[in-house]
Amino acid sequence: MTQVEIYTKPTCGFCHAAKRLLTGKGVSFAEVNITAQPDKRPEMIDRAAGRTTVPQIFINGVHLGGYDDLAAADHAGSLDKLLAG
Repeated sequence: MTQVEIYTKPTCGFCHAAKRLLTGKGVSFAEVNITAQPDKRPEMIDRAAGRTTVPQIFINGVHLGGYDDLAAADHAGSLDKLLAG
């Protein structure tokens, strides 16, 4: 089964859009709210090669990027392949 992780903040519109896109595809994901868990922010930055913005999305442990990257992958048709494992 494909594992999707998403680092978010509750006030982030792009985070909500990413979660809507994933939910619309029937994909479950593990969400890490870095506002509620600020100790996870350095972990996110390290895993995302220095990116500090949210959301940061990982599929099977591989960094996909933020919402724009997720939407671009969906538009190109490669997201479904990534989610299929």
